[in-house]
Order: sequence, then C-alpha cells, then structure tokens
Amino acid sequence: MAVKIRLSRRGRKKLAIYDIVVADARSPRDGRIIEKLGNYNPNSNPAIINLDVDKALDWVMKGAQPSQTARAILSYKGVMMKKHLQIGVNKGALKQDVADKKFETWLKEKESKINKKIDSINEASEKDKTKRLSEEKAYNKKREDDIKKRLEEVLAAEKAKEEAPAAEEAKEEAPAVEEAKEEAPAAEEAKEEAPAAEEAKEEDSKK
Repeated sequence: MAVKIRLSRRGRKKLAIYDIVVADARSPRDGRIIEKLGNYNPNSNPAIINLDVDKALDWVMKGAQPSQTARAILSYKGVMMKKHLQIGVNKGALKQDVADKKFETWLKEKESKINKKIDSINEASEKDKTKRLSEEKAYNKKREDDIKKRLEEVLAAEKAKEEAPAAEEAKEEAPAVEEAKEEAPAAEEAKEEAPAAEEAKEEDSKK
C-alpha cells in the first residue's frame, strides 16, 4: 500500500486550517486517514505549525512520501534534516550523539531565524500602526479646521444679514437729515426778517 503524508482541509471558508495526516495514496483528500501528525494554520504570520517530529520521522523512514506542501512543512520543522542525519547513522558514517548534536545546532539556528522574522514582523506592524495613527490624527485635525472655518463663514453670513436692515435704515434717514440741513438756512432767514417786520410795525405806530 502506497502511503502519503499530506494535508487534510478543515475550518471555515477563506479561513482553512489543515491537518497533517498519513493516509493511503488512493484515498480522497479529506477521506479516511491512518494517523494524524499535527496541524498547519496558514492564517497567521508566520504560519503556526504543530507537528509530532518523531512520528513524522518514523513514517518518513518507513517510506511514506510527503506531498509538496507537506515536504516543505517537514523540512521547516527539521524532519527532513533529521532523516538525513539518521540515514548517516544507519550507514555508520555518523554516531548517534554526533547526529543529535548536529540536529540541535541546526534547530537553534532555525529558531533564531524564526525569532528574527517574528521580531521584524512585529516591528513593521508597530511602524504601520504608528503611521496610521499619525495619519488619522492629521485627518481629524484637518476635519476640525474645516468645520471651524465653515462655522465662522456661517456666523459671518448671519452677522451680515443682521447688519443689512440697519444699513438700509441709515440710508433712508440720510435724505431726511439733508432736508433738515437745507431747511435750517431758511429758518435763519426767517429769524433775520422777523426784527425787520417789528421795526416796520413800530414806524407805522409812530405815524
């Protein structure tokens, strides 16, 4: 029986999670499985992989063929590296303790790279968050300035409307003032003519 290590899909639409399983090569993708080795969640960055390395190595050593994606996952978790070292031990090219030390060194280097990647992702996320926050503050300030400007324009327009009737009244009163000024000289002349009339009356009485 040909045995494969592959992924079995589960989870919601567009949020799929995959089980890493050992199954008969003739079984459908989500069909009957022989053993579950772990799971793979590609929805996070970096992807979350839970894998039983020893079980996976045991199946690979027995001849189970991983699919392309499963091989990438096994390689990422060190199963393929451990297989390479174990073959060397089986052939007598390496001792078991030397192979174990080499694997531990490789694993530490791999974890260091993963941690650096996580740190860079977190740093980029913080920078993006700070940038978006500053852009949001700038937008809010611009919006407040625009609202303040529009409010000032509305108040100025209302003030202009209130002052317009007063200006009209002032214009209407202006001709009356001018007429009063024109009538003032005539009144002065009348006052000047009044003594002359009095004098004429006195002369007539003396006669």
